[in-house]
Amino acid sequence: MNKYHLHQTNLDVSRIAFGCMRLAGKEKSGLVAIETALDCGINFFDHADIYGAGKSEEVFAKLWKRQPHLRGKIILQSKCGIRFENNPEPGAPPRYDFSYSHIIDSVNRILARLQTGHLDLLLLHRPDPLAEPEEISRAFDELRQVGKVRYFGVSNHNAAQIELLKAYLSVPIVANQLEVSVLHAGIIEEGIIVNQSRPEVSSRGNGTLEYCRLHKVMIQAWSPLAGGRLAGLRNPLSSMELQLNCEINSIAVDHHISLEAVMIAWLLRHPAEIQPIIGTMTPERVKAICRADGLNLTREEWYRIYNAGRSYRLP
Repeated sequence: MNKYHLHQTNLDVSRIAFGCMRLAGKEKSGLVAIETALDCGINFFDHADIYGAGKSEEVFAKLWKRQPHLRGKIILQSKCGIRFENNPEPGAPPRYDFSYSHIIDSVNRILARLQTGHLDLLLLHRPDPLAEPEEISRAFDELRQVGKVRYFGVSNHNAAQIELLKAYLSVPIVANQLEVSVLHAGIIEEGIIVNQSRPEVSSRGNGTLEYCRLHKVMIQAWSPLAGGRLAGLRNPLSSMELQLNCEINSIAVDHHISLEAVMIAWLLRHPAEIQPIIGTMTPERVKAICRADGLNLTREEWYRIYNAGRSYRLP
């Protein structure tokens, strides 16, 4: 698989990443899926401390017993900051927590579950309205200095939130994980409807896509397959989704490739160097999706898909 150079780091990451959210409770099949991803050239694995309440990270750590030499070849990322209801005490509300103590404690627990000495990347999971950038900076500096985290990023943050955080950090923000797919293309769409009076877009990113490109912040796309909706994993489809499904299928047939691979190739075709994060636990689907790395959609094919996924004509 081809790789992107992750700017402001010394890391070369696979163009497609593997998301580990579904690993919890699936040790046998999960490890097979991970090894399939590795065989396909994926070297980047995405976690979060809330995935399976930590169980997903514990399952992943079983990989070291099967193939202990792999740690040096794998890029590990995890996220922290989301806290569940009634945790750690009854009555606690669901919330976000970017406090110094929670970030440090979260990373220590993540490393223990993953059975590794360091994370290659740590992302702040969702914006915390009560975040104090000075505390975040203190936590990041400490984690980097003791070698527990090499690089840092965010998830679900807009341009202004990243800029505010950067003003206090001594380390760069190298990644921003956002929901992006052919059915959730708000960060792309807002660049199209400049100076248009209609309609509202689903994502008010305020130039986040362009900001990340300008400042060399890699966009990681979560749910790049729209939850499997167009692949028939969720029904029924709306009339627009049916039209989009037909358009993607037509291109898939032309290239002798799966519908899901075309959806991933649509993201890879964007010049922002978007890194889709796939999460299927089915080895054959992993292999089929990874064929997207070899498909370079034409400009016309990309726009055929984009237009079919819009609810109104291109202005």
